[in-house]
Parts: sequence; C-alpha cells; structure tokens
Amino acid sequence: MTANPILLQKKYARIVDLFAKRINISVDAALAFFYHSEVYQLMREGVSDMHCMSDGYLAEELELEYKKILP
Repeated sequence: MTANPILLQKKYARIVDLFAKRINISVDAALAFFYHSEVYQLMREGVSDMHCMSDGYLAEELELEYKKILP
C-alpha cells in the first residue's frame, strides 16, 4: 500500500520530533539519523505498511536503532 506523499511527509516530521524529544537530541540531528535509518527505508518502500504504525511505535523503533550504533 502506498501513502499519500504529503501525509507521509507530515508523519515523518511528527516521528522525528518525537524521536528527538525521547532521546534528547536536536531535531536536526534526529532528522539526519532518520533519513539514514532502516525505519525510514521501510516506510518509504511501504514494507509491512510501516507508515500505518503509530508515531510512538515508529519513534521507539528509531530509538532502538539509534541505541544499536552507540559505542
């Protein structure tokens, strides 16, 4: 299933903002991480309807992915 591109961009913005607040980083840093994340790739490709998941769930997935790269 494909999502409306405008609605998808708004969802990205909400997720990035929530992710930044959850791990206490700047929105710019969160956005940079998001666009290189597996979560973004899955959402963009419409895999498993990731774009239908809640903002909180997707922000949590980003947080888990972020913690994997920490030393």
